[in-house]
Amino acid sequence: MLMKRLSAIGNWIATTVICVSAIAFIWQGGFFTNNSAMAAPAVNLIASSDAGDKVQEKAREDAGRAKNFIRDTADKVERTANKNASKVEDATDNSGNLIERKAKSDRNTIEKRAEEDAARTEKAVDNTKNAIERTVDNIKDAFSK
Repeated sequence: MLMKRLSAIGNWIATTVICVSAIAFIWQGGFFTNNSAMAAPAVNLIASSDAGDKVQEKAREDAGRAKNFIRDTADKVERTANKNASKVEDATDNSGNLIERKAKSDRNTIEKRAEEDAARTEKAVDNTKNAIERTVDNIKDAFSK
């Protein structure tokens, strides 16, 4: 019984300390706000324009990397489809039977779909990059007015 009470008191003290620490942390955070926006708004506008240019450049770089990744993935899928079709040809001794024709048909379908998927994904990457650039331009226009 005594241990239960001590445990309950310990839990209560621990909870109180955590709550008081959290309140103090949040309260003190208000004293570290960035007051430079009130002191020199023109400096922040210049900085925001530079930041916007950096965001746009980063979006272009990321889009380029994403497109390279997409293209590499499509190429790997196509190579794998070709390897599998070649294995079937080797296994059937290039006899041109139904299985071999089916493997070649599957290879062609896989290659076609890989190209279509890559093109669709690259278009989505371009659309996203363009949306980011338009948004940054709109924000820069809003700050410049």
